[in-house]
Amino acid sequence: MANTLLYNNTTCGISFHDQSLSAANSASRHVSRSLSFSQNSLDMNALKHVIGVEQQNNKRGRVVVKSKTHFDDLGVDISLSPRVNAVKPSRTVAITDQATALVQAGVPVIRLAAGEPDFDTPAVIAEAGINAIREGHTRYTPNAGTLELRQAICHKLKEENGIEYTPDQVVVSNGAKQSIAQAVIAVCSPGDEVIVPAPFWVSYPEMARLADATPVILPTSISNNFLLDPKLLESKITERSRVLILCSPSNPTGSVYPKELLEKIAEIVAKHPRLLVISDEIYEHIIYAPATHTSFASLPGMWDRTLTVNGFSKAFAMTGWRLGYIAGPKHFIAACGKVQSQFTSGASSISQKAAVAALGLGYAGGETISVMVKAFRERRDYLVKSFSEIDGVKISEPKGAFYLFIDFSSYYGREAEGFGKIEDSESLCRYLLDKGQVALVPGSAFGDDTCIRISYAASLTTLQAAVERIKKSLISLTSAALV
Repeated sequence: MANTLLYNNTTCGISFHDQSLSAANSASRHVSRSLSFSQNSLDMNALKHVIGVEQQNNKRGRVVVKSKTHFDDLGVDISLSPRVNAVKPSRTVAITDQATALVQAGVPVIRLAAGEPDFDTPAVIAEAGINAIREGHTRYTPNAGTLELRQAICHKLKEENGIEYTPDQVVVSNGAKQSIAQAVIAVCSPGDEVIVPAPFWVSYPEMARLADATPVILPTSISNNFLLDPKLLESKITERSRVLILCSPSNPTGSVYPKELLEKIAEIVAKHPRLLVISDEIYEHIIYAPATHTSFASLPGMWDRTLTVNGFSKAFAMTGWRLGYIAGPKHFIAACGKVQSQFTSGASSISQKAAVAALGLGYAGGETISVMVKAFRERRDYLVKSFSEIDGVKISEPKGAFYLFIDFSSYYGREAEGFGKIEDSESLCRYLLDKGQVALVPGSAFGDDTCIRISYAASLTTLQAAVERIKKSLISLTSAALV
């Protein structure tokens, strides 16, 4: 019997109900469809190349994939590393890719899942990248990054963050994501614990697992603006605690840690010599007054045990340039550089030239970045007002970043006609996609199933259309519940 994989919402990440979705028919008529945000996804083209597949629709409208060849017959051991098996794929990436596929197939989905600014990279930065190509800066750079860029980063951290480093205490990587992963791998041993406040960015726990460490999740509450309770932190620290990851401004909540709260956390950290802090400050410049940003390493006694991560993707609208950095004590940073030297080596020479231009825009990016932040704030204000008008919705107003993490749990347990029961954040997101054609991310991906993340890194016009669709979908859900 041939091996069979069901490409549906319990196994491989996407399911189309009632009718198959194709570019030919979906562009001309509405198709009932459902996206699943499960942990597994399948690249159909890749699968075809590996095993050869036949696709056929079964009676339930699912795509069935049948392999023509037994792996056993090939004599191939297809087992994977237990460490990799323990890691879940990024659900934000999966959802974004799936929503993009629907759009390409002709379905008018509004995509509010990705954390990517809708602005173009500022012209002066882009021009610096173009000039880098024209001037021949297209060769390998030192593994840790060009001296020019690391010096510029040191200047920025001193002037804007009050923390001093030398160039040999900085490693430039292919994005802040890589910087964090390398830091966790560099400092964690098997059995160590990585403390992660929830809601968390989806990758933090998985990075811990890749390092053979154990993620320890500490819940926060919307009533406390999703900020970590120092008493809870203190109660969960053990002799195995190695890293505390803090993200401020936060993805997915937009919360900003006040300096006073960070000082209380620092006092607790100081009591535990093994405990290091990775401070993810990638959204640092996207912050709304009167909130202010405080770098954890600037607090008394914290420089020696803090690894500060930042980058260029968010504030400078440079997501595709793939550039981030980490700064900290030389011993730890050298270890991060060692990992990088065996993984990717140095980052793009062209991107590094562009990054120097970005840091040359002035304090906090100058007027160029402040224009973007002003637009983000306008969008935030519109969304907070709009969703606050909906019964049963709870909101913690973001102080930074470009996300709303909204509690929609009052809608759980309701039946939707033609869809079924809304049981959790995932099923509600699938319903909103089916009914309203808006792609959002379930809070379960971030460790809080009561909420849904909405990215407002989209134009105000787009957000207005999305709000109308979501409201109509929720009204239909309420009406169905009352029948």
